[in-house]
Amino acid sequence: MKKLRVGIIGTGQVAQVAHIPGYLKRKDEVEIVAVSNRSRDKAEEVAAQYGVPNVYDSYEEMLRECELDAVSVCTPNKFHAAAAIAALQAGCHVFCEKPPALTVEEAAEMAAAARSAGKILTYNLHFRQSAEVRALKKFVDGGELGEVYHAKVQALRRRGIPGWGIFTNKEIQGGGPLIDIGIHMLDSALYLMDFPEPASVYAVTHQRLGNRPGVGLMGSWNPDLFTVEDLAAGMIRFKNGASLVLESSFALNMKERTVMNVHLYGEAGGLTLFPPTIYQEKHGSLIDTVIPFLDEEDKQEKSISHFIDCCLHGNKPLITAEQGIILQKIINGLYRSAETGESVTL
Repeated sequence: MKKLRVGIIGTGQVAQVAHIPGYLKRKDEVEIVAVSNRSRDKAEEVAAQYGVPNVYDSYEEMLRECELDAVSVCTPNKFHAAAAIAALQAGCHVFCEKPPALTVEEAAEMAAAARSAGKILTYNLHFRQSAEVRALKKFVDGGELGEVYHAKVQALRRRGIPGWGIFTNKEIQGGGPLIDIGIHMLDSALYLMDFPEPASVYAVTHQRLGNRPGVGLMGSWNPDLFTVEDLAAGMIRFKNGASLVLESSFALNMKERTVMNVHLYGEAGGLTLFPPTIYQEKHGSLIDTVIPFLDEEDKQEKSISHFIDCCLHGNKPLITAEQGIILQKIINGLYRSAETGESVTL
């Protein structure tokens, strides 16, 4: 069987801890042919570490010179769209890090490029691959919650400002915790709710802790370079009448070190994602159903393995380019609402 020939655009942390190891887990079916990074020294270092034969400081050159079947886009957010579109136009399937891009227009252009090329475009929203999401999705689809009319989404860190990379740079990343970690829990909630169409959003953001020195639980950050929010809170109204409230923080004076969770509320029952629990009223009693025996799995590895199966075996992507557009609309709408102080119609 012909191996899937993969190129890596961007050789930073996520490429090294997730993408490259994920592909190497399937080395009987996958070959990492080339890596590219604007810093050639960094690209050469990563290539030497993982035995990748071809190194470039330009992904355009890599796409021209290497015969590739698929590409992972692991660049900072600002560069997702250009890299993904170039790879799609070169005839490659694309597995792109989240978020899709910086703007709704970019996300739509990426989806259009995938349609035009007849290639796969999907995103590394790997919480969808968790055993908890997969198990609870069956309960929701089976009608155990009835009509879901409200959701609560939390992606909160007490002092979890990344002390590395460019996560605190708004120009390059597009935002802070909302676009970085909040998107994971938002995506999980929307997936469980079958991606209802959003109607409007309202949000506020705060920058109260990250722009001054403090204790860091994820390394030290430079408060002078902190240009993103440290807390975002918002509400989404959907066209089907449902609602969703969201909170996401890098730094917040709360009890827990971190909270990543989704709560859904329906007419026949509710659920909590972590730990996976269903809440219902049955036979005159209020009952909680806990799903106790789910295997711990590497969500990143499963996400990349699923992409490989889509490329090699024709599996349908779990995360579609169109869903990426919806996520981008909501994220950008929330930020726009926070800036203007007004509700934003999507």
